[in-house]
Amino acid sequence: MTDAASDVEESLFEAPPMAEQERMVEAILFASAEPVSVKELNDRMPHGADAAEALVFLQKRYEGRGVHLVRVGDAWALRTAPDLGFLMQKEVMETRKLSRAAIETLAIIAYHQPVTRAEIEEIRGVSVSRGTVDQLLELEWIRFGRRKMSPGRPVTYVVTDEFLDHFGLSTARDLPGLKELRAAGLLDNRPPPGNLTIEGEEEDDGEEGQSEMFEE
Repeated sequence: MTDAASDVEESLFEAPPMAEQERMVEAILFASAEPVSVKELNDRMPHGADAAEALVFLQKRYEGRGVHLVRVGDAWALRTAPDLGFLMQKEVMETRKLSRAAIETLAIIAYHQPVTRAEIEEIRGVSVSRGTVDQLLELEWIRFGRRKMSPGRPVTYVVTDEFLDHFGLSTARDLPGLKELRAAGLLDNRPPPGNLTIEGEEEDDGEEGQSEMFEE
């Protein structure tokens, strides 16, 4: 093969300029209703492109703008800046609400994942109906995790990227702590039913039994 032919062949596989790769990533994310992983981006982009590097530059480009590039689990998405969310709000009739049992079950899974049904029931102090778990699975906010290495090999539950995306979280580690939940009015001072605690939180103000997250 001549040098000229070799140069032509190499040019066919030459990666596009980084600015062009940023535009490609931006276009894919803009057109996607769901977060897109780096692997999916690389699969769609030309040979030699580096989606991960393009994401770094693109994220900086969106800093301070009305739309942010955010990480959702192992994927990426374009989302409205948090302080401008009120502009997107509209009045809608909520036809289906999560029951208290479903909310508590979801929170236990989020803070204690991977967790089995028996462990959820132990924390809540009451049994968990199949309908409650099915509702969360149908919403795609939880999924089955790996089976636990214990007698019976019980299945575990973990939260999904859809859950993280819905609540604007990058990872489950971004979940609010006890003080934030209280400040938002999601906790009160009624006696707790179980032994649910948020990892890393300590009791404060000398109030005994206040490390539990849910209360009846």
